[in-house]
Amino acid sequence: MPLNQTWVFALRSQLKLLFPAALAACVIAITPLQAAEPTASGLWQKQDEAGKTVGWFLFVERNGSYEGAIAKLFMRPGEPANPTCVYCPDDRRNAPLLGLSLVRGMKRQGLHYEGGNIIDPRDGKIYSAMMTVSPDGKRLTLRGYLGIPLLGMDEVWNRLPDSTIAQLDRSVVAKYLPGQVSTAASKQPDSAKAKATALAH
Repeated sequence: MPLNQTWVFALRSQLKLLFPAALAACVIAITPLQAAEPTASGLWQKQDEAGKTVGWFLFVERNGSYEGAIAKLFMRPGEPANPTCVYCPDDRRNAPLLGLSLVRGMKRQGLHYEGGNIIDPRDGKIYSAMMTVSPDGKRLTLRGYLGIPLLGMDEVWNRLPDSTIAQLDRSVVAKYLPGQVSTAASKQPDSAKAKATALAH
């Protein structure tokens, strides 16, 4: 066999071996990207039409379904400091709004979540709910409805950095993220801190 033909044959043999290896490497490289699809877990912020923060909401996954709780309240002047869910009809009756389980039973299907419900703390009514996480993981679109989704209304919440969890009340973190209790900010009033410091000295 001439030398040039021998070289071509060897090159073809190497390419046959390299192609499956390259394909496998591409599959391995793509798989982590698919596994990294964003979920609803984390902290979300709701704002009103004026851009003012209304509340923070924490979503966690429990036993295959997702639950969302009121993680931080932004009270307006004249509103009670420690409001409770007076009209809630179930285990949430008279529970503090801070830490209240607002969204329950959401089943994940990729970026979409269905089969859940949301309670309106103002009157205790419970609505069917569905939600969607944007592909970039930065927005959560939540829809509560009666009967069919078409009759519902959307709310769009924005994701907050994980570091923001440190600003939550310890009681909320202990209830929904017990493994991160040490990172939660202490809610001791500044006056109480100053008094304790003065007593220590």
